Amino acid sequence: MLFEYDTGVYFGKLTWLRQVAVGSPLSFTLPAVAQHSDRLTNEGDRDMRFRQAGKITDNLWYLGREETGVYYLQGKDADIVINGGLSYILPDVLSQMKAFGLNPGKIKKFLILHSHFDHVGIVPYFKRTYPDLEVIASAQAWKILAMPKAIEIMNRFSALSARQINAPEVLKDYDLDWRDDISGSTIGDGDKIDLGGVALDVIDTPGHSNCSISVYEPNINALFASDAAGIPFKDVIFPSMNTNVHQFLESLEKLRPLAVSYLCADHYGYLTGEAAGNFIDSTIAEGLKWRGYLESFHLKYGGDLDTAAKAITDFFYNEMPGYFIAPDILEGVFKQMLKYTAKTLEQTG
Repeated sequence: MLFEYDTGVYFGKLTWLRQVAVGSPLSFTLPAVAQHSDRLTNEGDRDMRFRQAGKITDNLWYLGREETGVYYLQGKDADIVINGGLSYILPDVLSQMKAFGLNPGKIKKFLILHSHFDHVGIVPYFKRTYPDLEVIASAQAWKILAMPKAIEIMNRFSALSARQINAPEVLKDYDLDWRDDISGSTIGDGDKIDLGGVALDVIDTPGHSNCSISVYEPNINALFASDAAGIPFKDVIFPSMNTNVHQFLESLEKLRPLAVSYLCADHYGYLTGEAAGNFIDSTIAEGLKWRGYLESFHLKYGGDLDTAAKAITDFFYNEMPGYFIAPDILEGVFKQMLKYTAKTLEQTG
């Protein structure tokens, strides 16, 4: 099993910052409305992709940057921020909240969907600035977030990511380091987060990580699944089944019956309409396809993990050129997937 805070794999996530981060996070230009790309899928469906900060519905906003963002959801009794993003987006988020007329003092809850460092970055600032804020996460996420090793890696990689985009001052100007003072509430499958007139249904969705959860808002059919639903990269979806291929696909099947009008991803913004409604089915198809690829490469190279991992990585970049993770790091991820594949094939005979 891939340890949630494996240093090598996490270093690869910093590579995409070179490709997607342009300029300082302190110099963003606020769009009047969220900018979007509008294209037709192969099936002829209208695909609406929004990648910049803006209002989604009457009570929902996307904040941050294209490559990493958070969601602000208003209820009658409480407001909530969903996902913590990378730490360096904090100045963007605060500026955008001010421009959109959102009062951070009204935030009563902060939801962590999984514990990876690029999804919890701005949580410490908000918790220390607003001590009564309720931080919510799965039991497994809290277990990881309490580990000294995990905390050390989160802080180190947050600092590296800020330096990567030439904005180390963000970490100096704000208290963003994780320490042992961050705690909160635990939720799990079947629980509900009540905001007053708005509620989020909690669904356990392991597979991308052991601690992944998703939430669904049925009033507007909005799904917040983080990386557990796949990553919408350009015109394709990468099924990020890093920890457990079987669990990843099982989690998608749990999400499949949901009517989704807004697919709110943590990387690369959100999708609406038919694109959102078809997203889970598309990720399942991609997941099954890549599971087949993993089995084929395992058999082709006779169980030689190193050779098979290099070969499938080369194949991947032919399929998805320009993907944001460095090839040598993704090779390590594929090696972990191949180990799982080998074990599964042995068990099934």
